[in-house]
Amino acid sequence: MPAPQLLIAVHGWLLSRQVWSPFAECWSEKHPEIELWCPDLPGFGDAERPRGMLPNLQAYGRWLAEEAVHRSQGRPFVLLGHSLGGSVVLHAEAHLRQREQPGLTGVVLLAAGGGIYQPRPFRRLRSFGRLILELRPDALGRLPPPVGELGPFKAERRAARGLLVNSTSRGAVRDLPGLVSELGVASLWISGDRDQVMEPGYVRHLAAYSPGHDYQQIEGCGHLPMRQKPEVLRRMLISWVERQSLASPRS
Repeated sequence: MPAPQLLIAVHGWLLSRQVWSPFAECWSEKHPEIELWCPDLPGFGDAERPRGMLPNLQAYGRWLAEEAVHRSQGRPFVLLGHSLGGSVVLHAEAHLRQREQPGLTGVVLLAAGGGIYQPRPFRRLRSFGRLILELRPDALGRLPPPVGELGPFKAERRAARGLLVNSTSRGAVRDLPGLVSELGVASLWISGDRDQVMEPGYVRHLAAYSPGHDYQQIEGCGHLPMRQKPEVLRRMLISWVERQSLASPRS
């Protein structure tokens, strides 16, 4: 793939661009030639959700694809998605591919997996998510830093609830393997060996649908590698980018 000049990092559910701060600091210092852009998803952080934009993965994928094309201004770019942001990235890749829009050279899925519908766990997850939305900011305010800095106080209720329900629906979960199998660019999948939110086995399961994918695991790391192991994550990403740039173009 051509060497990217832009890396777009997409946060996960109920978070904001602030979650990338430690990673952004070391990335910008070591790789000024590759711009890092960490947008707030609509309805999260400081970004308002446009009127008429539905809170589902397809709409958010379309938004990301359009914003990426606008931001890149013709430069090659890579999409990096964390957790739910990984699903948004997969939908964005499909949007760009189906419209034959150039620019995207690779996708990185960080702590993002699944593709297996589990009714009971997903019901519990939706109930827990709704409870979090109902209790904030009082309950979250009692949690130690850096939780309050990562975005949960600012997430719009309808956007947060809609994306949670949509992403854990039977249809959305079963769409993931198809999206991965049809990827038109190189993919890197990364998980933390201590991640209890998205266990490594689920990441490997979904990654396996993509022929020729790369999978790497960060030791001693949970669900937030960009905060817990930012330098390790940086090295993994730049090493993969360099290897892909030297490889023959994909047919």
